[in-house]
Amino acid sequence: MSFYDKLKFDSNGLIPAIVQEQKSGRVVMMAWMNRASLEKTIETGRTHFWSRSRQKFWMKGEESGNTQTVKDIAFDCDGDTLLIQVEQNGPACHEGYNSCFFRSIEDKGETFKTTEKQLLTPEQMYKKK
Repeated sequence: MSFYDKLKFDSNGLIPAIVQEQKSGRVVMMAWMNRASLEKTIETGRTHFWSRSRQKFWMKGEESGNTQTVKDIAFDCDGDTLLIQVEQNGPACHEGYNSCFFRSIEDKGETFKTTEKQLLTPEQMYKKK
């Protein structure tokens, strides 16, 4: 039995992929994968995802140069979420932060704060490729 048989893709053929920096344990992003993007990730050792808004495949870092080298891929007990451990090269967030999760909710949801320093502006990120 293939591990693919244990995975539960949604009605659109997608599964959420949580991406974690292996060394720090920090979650840096979440994106969607379909079977083809998961296969490409396994084949190349670089993360590939499916864009729901653009309806196309994309490789993390293909435009910014901030790639992710895959170190491990795991799936949860329900088979409906992937955890991908990576070596992150540069900021993971397209807004130039190390993690896409750089804001925390405060005051019972009334406000939020930025919890990390912006490493690059989006203009700097997409110019440096």
